[in-house]
Amino acid sequence: MTKGKLWGGRFGEATDALVASFTASVDFDRRLYHYDILGSIAHVRMLAHVGVLTPAERDQIVQGLERIEAEIDAGRFDWKSELEDVHTNIEARLIEHVGEVGKKLHTARSRNDQVATDLRLYLRDGIDALRDALKHLQTAIVARAESEADTIMPGFTHLQIAQPVTFGHHLLAWFEMLARDGERLRDVRRRVNVLPLGSAALAGTSYPIDRAYTAKLLGFDDVARNSLDAVSDRDFAIEFVGACAVLMMHLSRMSEELVLWSSPLFGFVELADAYCTGSSIMPQKKNPDVPELVRGKSARVQGHLVALLTLMKAQPLAYNRDNQEDKLPVFDTLDTTLICLRVYAGLVETLSVRRERLAQAAGEGYATATDLADYLVRKGVPFRDAHEIVGRAVRVGLASGRDLAQLALGELQACDKRIAADVYDVLAPSGSVKARRHVGGTAPDEVRAAAAQARRRLAQDG
Repeated sequence: MTKGKLWGGRFGEATDALVASFTASVDFDRRLYHYDILGSIAHVRMLAHVGVLTPAERDQIVQGLERIEAEIDAGRFDWKSELEDVHTNIEARLIEHVGEVGKKLHTARSRNDQVATDLRLYLRDGIDALRDALKHLQTAIVARAESEADTIMPGFTHLQIAQPVTFGHHLLAWFEMLARDGERLRDVRRRVNVLPLGSAALAGTSYPIDRAYTAKLLGFDDVARNSLDAVSDRDFAIEFVGACAVLMMHLSRMSEELVLWSSPLFGFVELADAYCTGSSIMPQKKNPDVPELVRGKSARVQGHLVALLTLMKAQPLAYNRDNQEDKLPVFDTLDTTLICLRVYAGLVETLSVRRERLAQAAGEGYATATDLADYLVRKGVPFRDAHEIVGRAVRVGLASGRDLAQLALGELQACDKRIAADVYDVLAPSGSVKARRHVGGTAPDEVRAAAAQARRRLAQDG
């Protein structure tokens, strides 16, 4: 016999000790205890609602489960690895508290639909926590964008200076990336919030259960429509980790920029001391450890996505024990993404922007070359010809180490006689950004309008 096991009646000898240790999951799935008890209480209430349990039995079991949760919360619960998982540990303790009536808890359900329900409840709360942290970071970004709406910096393509933009405009690009992440999380939550309980092991149950009643008690929007799919489906978990992987990829891109910008070679920003560390050998060093670690942790979450996809790719219907391995990637993904979002909000809020250095950099690298081409187009020059003319002007600048705005009018007119004295208005980075006066453009007024709209979007995002 296998004493204490929910399935022990079939077996005539004890589980090998190494196998028992190998198959146990309680060391990590105990994290689901609140959701396991929440689901069990709803299940018991439903059983009483349909007459399978008496009101007295319901109340005994509910009180016992609430007592167990209090024990766990207080750190007084004795988790036993020989009882395999969180579900069996709680049920065994319930029987100790309330006696034989506790054995009725598992009526009309299986650990298969039980764990699927627990994981969905856990992820539902986890997604809500992520969305709150994401909104905090987005709010910090919008505030900084508003304060830097007039701060000119170089924009880049291929990490080469391309055209002037404003620092506020660049920050709002971060906001838009994160806004799509928020939409993905909201969409995932909708598919997470479906009740599997009632599917039992794989075929449903012969008891007269009311799944809609259970769903209402637990706040689910709907019930799973197929029992086979309900107990074996983990694509909701894959989708969650996928959404987090994209979010972490965005944080990693932001981190890469902060690492570059905080380098003395760029000198665009300075990270607060509280978000950096030093070197054990070089006293002068101030290392951007937070963005570097976020960049590194993005690889970890991406690895979890690959692990879950690989875990599921060859499983036949319905439940297989492989799915015990779904929890650690999900747990770590949530933990990692949540802490990265929370630390990033503080990083952005305390960031120092070196406006003079940004303005200086914006005047380097011939960033207003496209503006000169547009100026010529307005004079009637076809754009392709204007492109060639400006290229010649850039060569003049390169030969003497000067930017376009530093060239004499005669030098510019030698490239094309239609260039006049008013050209210097468009060659200044400030003139370049102010000219981009359209939705999505980098003009300071457009940046302020976009930031105001971003605030409204955050307020409307329920």
